[in-house]
Amino acid sequence: MVDRIGLEGAKLDYRAYSETGEFNYSEILEIPDHAAGLQAVAAWFTHPEFGVLTDPTEVEAVGHRVVHGGEKFSKTQLITEESKAEIIALFPLAPLHNPANYLGIEVAEQIFKGAKQVAVFDTAFHQTMDPIAYRMPIPNEFYEKDGIRAYGFHGTSHKFVSKIAVKFLQKPDSKVITIHLGNGCSMAAILGGKCVDTSMGFGPMNGLIMGTRAGDIDQSVIFHLVNELGYSLDEVNLILNKKSGMLGLTGFSDMRDIREEYIQGEPEAVLAYQLYAYRIKKYIGSLAAILNGLDAIVFTAGVGENDYLTRKLVCAEMSFLGIHLDESKNNSPEKGFREIHGSESSVKILIIPTNEELEIARQCFELLG
Repeated sequence: MVDRIGLEGAKLDYRAYSETGEFNYSEILEIPDHAAGLQAVAAWFTHPEFGVLTDPTEVEAVGHRVVHGGEKFSKTQLITEESKAEIIALFPLAPLHNPANYLGIEVAEQIFKGAKQVAVFDTAFHQTMDPIAYRMPIPNEFYEKDGIRAYGFHGTSHKFVSKIAVKFLQKPDSKVITIHLGNGCSMAAILGGKCVDTSMGFGPMNGLIMGTRAGDIDQSVIFHLVNELGYSLDEVNLILNKKSGMLGLTGFSDMRDIREEYIQGEPEAVLAYQLYAYRIKKYIGSLAAILNGLDAIVFTAGVGENDYLTRKLVCAEMSFLGIHLDESKNNSPEKGFREIHGSESSVKILIIPTNEELEIARQCFELLG
């Protein structure tokens, strides 16, 4: 795992297993971009003492998470020169992610020569949405000619945790809201294991407040920034993508840093946490209405799994939906799948660790097997 890429204090965690036991290693490194991160990973894969490979050519397939597949890609597929060109064409729709995903493909082609490169698209899981969920009320030609619609993202994560939730509930037509909270954040309404709506839209900027992204914003603000304050469209795009969200509110994009500020009573951090939770609560209400009921909510990803404070603020004063949090369970340092609702809660509150890597590996195996 390479964490905090491009930030101060970037960290590499390496864990390997052998007949003699488990080996763990951590190091703070300067990792300016994803290429440097992947090269560091490859170096440890082939470490003479603790590596799991003797040579990178042993790798037969590399699975890549590609954020935006547009309408072109609705399923996992082998990466070809044609599909690489399509991924490049989708850069404007996911400017924070698709370029990095593409870079990962190019670096992997150089490091793991001969391996099949496979793309798993984050938009694919949301292809089960009906037009009433993904169409936008703008002239039809923008959808028909340009594919402008809601696509949804974090589909790999939502798919993984919702499968576990549906199996746990033992109810084929279960109504579940999955809440993926990391540096990027999104929610999905899952009916019987299929996505019917989600918080993100045309690109991964919409919906919840995120690490550096604003989420939902009044379109008038964009026009005001351009027409009245003199910002260019490129500058506005940069502001909303990389300078807003929790970073814009607090000066920090990492929730761990912001929580420390909150605990110390810093007003900006307190307000930011309240805004963050408020937006999630609004989406729980709207998605529960779409589902016409609710059996469970699922917290997942880095913030969702590890930040007790976010879960506490989100679940507060939600009794009208039957959501009651057990604070002692919520505050427990226990890891892994767990239930954190109180005995009076009619809606189950679950923490389900996501495993996008495992889901990607499964999809690669299914495609190539």
